[in-house]
Amino acid sequence: MQPKTEEFLYLLLWSTDKLLRPNFRNLTDSYESWAYRNGLMRQIASLETRQLLERHPSSPDDRVYRLTRQGRLHALGGRDPQARWRRKWDGRWRLILFDIPMSRNSDRARLRRYLHDKAFGYLQNSVWISPDPLEKERQILGGGTINVESLILLEARPCSGESDAEIVAGAWDFEEINGLYARYLKILNERPNNNLRTATAAQALLRWATTERETWLDAVTKDPLLPEQILPPHYLGQQAWRRRVEILQHAGQQLRTFSL
Repeated sequence: MQPKTEEFLYLLLWSTDKLLRPNFRNLTDSYESWAYRNGLMRQIASLETRQLLERHPSSPDDRVYRLTRQGRLHALGGRDPQARWRRKWDGRWRLILFDIPMSRNSDRARLRRYLHDKAFGYLQNSVWISPDPLEKERQILGGGTINVESLILLEARPCSGESDAEIVAGAWDFEEINGLYARYLKILNERPNNNLRTATAAQALLRWATTERETWLDAVTKDPLLPEQILPPHYLGQQAWRRRVEILQHAGQQLRTFSL
């Protein structure tokens, strides 16, 4: 996603509002006044406080906000796909194995939810796997009581002829992931490409932008974004990313065609 995507969406909303209600105030109003009336200035201030948005430090009165690095990650869904694909892999798999008693069912469910949210793959319900070092997990467990019968973290390599491709296929459902990216590519191809000279055209682009973001998050959230060397054949994530950058650039140019 382009760093100014959030700004693009706000400006698109602003344009739509002016088109829908073309009275004198809307025709002469500033973006800040429109945003204040619609509660967006409060949202922008909140994002700025959370360090997700910033203005140029030498121009505090500048109305152009930009996504910070943290804000860009947030807009991408919490992870930078390109950085994740390009990271180096040392060839070792990290495994989390656990056998938590039924009496602690809530703990087991919480652990599984954590591993799922962190894009671990699962070979079995109690055997989860990742290509990345478990630094954060070691920190979380540091200082706690060690009980290898309940929970153990391992680094391993296959030793009975299992290929990395077979491990990937067993741990993650790439058929589902590719299905989500295929749906996303279809949404990208449905972008309205008319100039923004009518309320109908502006509303259509706004609806598409909302659907685009939701569909992208559906796909990328399911994707473990594995290092390139172990991505499965026919993986659609990188194709979807390249197409997304291209289409959003066109959408940004399209916004410049807006006129009353």
